[in-house]
Amino acid sequence: MHSIPGRRVILSVFLVFLLLPIYWLVNMSFKTNYEIVSTMTLWPHQPTIANYMRIFTDESWYSGYINSLKYVVINTIISISVALPAAYAFSRYRFLGDKHLFFWLLSNRMAPAAVYALPFFNLYSAISLFDTPWAVALAHCIFNVPLAVWILEGFVSSVPREIDETAFLDGYSFPRFFMKILVPLIASGIGVAAFFCFMFFLGRIAAGAHADLRYTPSRFRPS
Repeated sequence: MHSIPGRRVILSVFLVFLLLPIYWLVNMSFKTNYEIVSTMTLWPHQPTIANYMRIFTDESWYSGYINSLKYVVINTIISISVALPAAYAFSRYRFLGDKHLFFWLLSNRMAPAAVYALPFFNLYSAISLFDTPWAVALAHCIFNVPLAVWILEGFVSSVPREIDETAFLDGYSFPRFFMKILVPLIASGIGVAAFFCFMFFLGRIAAGAHADLRYTPSRFRPS
């Protein structure tokens, strides 16, 4: 089998291209603000760890990371807990409008977030949920639950129905079968769904100015 000419060179160029942005971020993290905006150098001329000290000691910085992780963890747990039984229902049962309901569930991810702003505002005003991590976490469930259901439905469908029937014949109740047999069988799928829910929500926070996410409930508190 003939190898591609210059394969190592191509691979080396690709790796440099891939790692260059990461190196540049690390490089800038050890520079002063003056050096960042005044010159472009391949390495810091006056290395400093002041940027890292500020991130880990200034509350206005690290509180944002802690709050963001709270939102993401709560959202991921709720999304997986809701999606698991829903995925099982879509996989095992056939009912009127099941395919339409599944498509409607997925279509929620296609709607712009602004569509849900006013309904959530009215809901949170009614139940006094402002200024809590639950407000942001629950709001984003409308995007992550459909994703988790779609992923988990495929994993549940890969489990033969005979396993369900055998468990019930052996005297297993549905909750016991679900937790003791089904969940371990689709553990890898749960991990995949949790990973995507975690990363998508974390990406929304990172891309959407998490300073606003930290303080939005207070700013829009109803009088």
